[in-house]
Amino acid sequence: MTKKEALEQEADSKGIHIYKYYLGEESLRGLYVDGNIALNTSLKSDVEEACVIAEELGHHHTTVGNILNLDDRISAKQERQARLWAYNKQIGLSGIIRAYEHGCMNRCEMAEFLDVTEEFLQEAIDCYREKYGVGETVDNYYIMFIPNLMVGKRI
Repeated sequence: MTKKEALEQEADSKGIHIYKYYLGEESLRGLYVDGNIALNTSLKSDVEEACVIAEELGHHHTTVGNILNLDDRISAKQERQARLWAYNKQIGLSGIIRAYEHGCMNRCEMAEFLDVTEEFLQEAIDCYREKYGVGETVDNYYIMFIPNLMVGKRI
């Protein structure tokens, strides 16, 4: 089962319907409203659709009310929470470690291994950098975010 299929199944189990519409502009990739996810028809691949579905499910789990005005501090904070939910769902720190263990040498290989877009992976890394700072220890691994993404196994 692909990540997209798993996310569609999760949405269905929560009574969330997914539709494809042209949302009026390329930059608006998805929208969550009252148990419905709209995916922009401009999305180019199943991998890209899965990333957008994950973020919109993040809104289902973390957002309250209309947050379309991201100039509002509270709306921006809710948007960040929804994206963090999606990054953890699709990647997580454990995913970064799995990619390292698999031998991925760069972001392109990591994104392909994790079945996410390179843009989504970079946004996740940036978000984790904001959240954890220089780095974070997970089990016997140290994930460094500053100055660059690096993973090492602790002895």
